[in-house]
Amino acid sequence: MSKSAKLAVLGSINADHILNLTHFPRPGETVIGKQYQIAFGGKGANQAVAAGRAGASIAFIACVGDDDTGERIRQQLMQDRIDTSPVETVPGATTGVAMIFVNADGENSIGISAGANAALTPACVVRHQQVIAEASALLMQLESPLESVLAAAKIAHQHQTQVILNPAPATQLSDELLALVDIITPNETEAEILTGIAVNNDEDAARAARALHAKGIDTVLITLGSRGVWLSEQGQGQRIAGFRVEAVDTIAAGDTFNGAFITARLEGKPVVDAVRFAHAAAAIAVTRPGAQPSVPWRAEIDAFLQQQGE
Repeated sequence: MSKSAKLAVLGSINADHILNLTHFPRPGETVIGKQYQIAFGGKGANQAVAAGRAGASIAFIACVGDDDTGERIRQQLMQDRIDTSPVETVPGATTGVAMIFVNADGENSIGISAGANAALTPACVVRHQQVIAEASALLMQLESPLESVLAAAKIAHQHQTQVILNPAPATQLSDELLALVDIITPNETEAEILTGIAVNNDEDAARAARALHAKGIDTVLITLGSRGVWLSEQGQGQRIAGFRVEAVDTIAAGDTFNGAFITARLEGKPVVDAVRFAHAAAAIAVTRPGAQPSVPWRAEIDAFLQQQGE
């Protein structure tokens, strides 16, 4: 089994319950919403779907509950060209749930119940260590237990599998884990939590990136929302602008970026081109509602880039 550009994703699976509101409710306030929908999400699954639709050869290590939702999500993931054999069904558990409010500006406010995601233990990771060992890259986020993320990073490191960490949701991380990461993709908030440096401009981003390089990470991509991405490799940084589009909602924009970026890298695209490819995928995603329903397919990304004169 060669490591011919295979991707392993380890992470969460959620059913997203999404409600559009004019504004987020204050404590004690009831706001009448519209356009209620249930869409499949979870950072791990979103990133897996983004990679699968963008053309990666991908296997997904995750857990669902033994409920109807879990089975429907598994079927959907298979349609998104993902190898779901490492997706475990957890007896007696419910599939993870996210309750998402989207306001009139397209911003979101989210509450999560881990459900079966909590069963993605280090022992579960070890059961699927072959998937990590055979992959060229392992992509992870932080909706799974931290000890499992660390266990997976250690297995990847032993087998020369590149480790990409999207450190979201924002939390403190040990230097032990960060030293095992090859590429990290925080947003401004996450970068500040990891480095103590508030990221308000390019100079701040460069400083935060240097702090992450000092922890042993070769490549740092700090996502700056509408301003694009600060890309820093071994201390050499530049901002790569995104594409201007009319955003409907930003759910899964970052996840789409991550999945598309690593897909492009595994295809051998230079890192700047991979960022532009990921920007294009994320730009398409924010023009559509929902998490996984908004994620574009490869033909759409290529067409978008052609329109931009790539």
